[in-house]
Amino acid sequence: MAYPLANRPTSREQFKEYCLRALGAPVLNIEIDEAQVDDRIDEALRWFWEYHSDGTDHAYYKYQVTGTDITNKYIQLPDNLIGAVSIFPFTSSSSVGSDMFNIQYQLAQSDLYRMTSVEMTPYFMTMQHLQFIEYLLIGQQPVRYNRHNNQFHIDMDWSRINVGDYIVVDAYQIVDPDTYTNAWSDRWLLRYATALIKRQWGTNLKKYVGMQMPGGIVFNGQQIYNEADAEIQAIERDVIHSQAFPALDFIG
Repeated sequence: MAYPLANRPTSREQFKEYCLRALGAPVLNIEIDEAQVDDRIDEALRWFWEYHSDGTDHAYYKYQVTGTDITNKYIQLPDNLIGAVSIFPFTSSSSVGSDMFNIQYQLAQSDLYRMTSVEMTPYFMTMQHLQFIEYLLIGQQPVRYNRHNNQFHIDMDWSRINVGDYIVVDAYQIVDPDTYTNAWSDRWLLRYATALIKRQWGTNLKKYVGMQMPGGIVFNGQQIYNEADAEIQAIERDVIHSQAFPALDFIG
């Protein structure tokens, strides 16, 4: 779907007008209420955020702990976060850290002068092995998160945390098109929203199937609905198989 640079939508209103023009407006009268158009755009945005690789950003969210958080044993995340994966460790590990007692510091102190004349592969493999041992014996901090209540539970002894401490959450936040206006011109989002609006148009007209109007025009809302439904299924398959990040279990 190519369009001139000057006509790229950069706001919700321009996005809406573009989708309606793609369906034939103002030459055709698109039988759909404005509230229905807004609903279909919101539906398209939810798919964009959940499946499209450009719909979210990898972010590190810094949160300052309060007394209420310690009592609840969870922190409340903002609505613009769509996923939370893990937290930064509260203490440095034995293999990586800034104090003089960790292994990385000791290796650098004793062997750094030799690393310019020897291969780095043994050092790299040693560090990987140490991190793997830590993962097996210590593991990662267990966390639980549900985006519908935005409660990020950290399964730990909360007496380790003091009021005013910071927790850094490894998370994914949505790309809000009202803030990053270039998102309104995303080709997939335009195609998908247009198809959803078209299906809503067909739904509104299905009761007029076979009804003949003056001039010989015959309504066929069912055909419009079927065409749009087929387009939607194809677009959804495209985003899942071509635009989304692969599931971690299938990487490699």
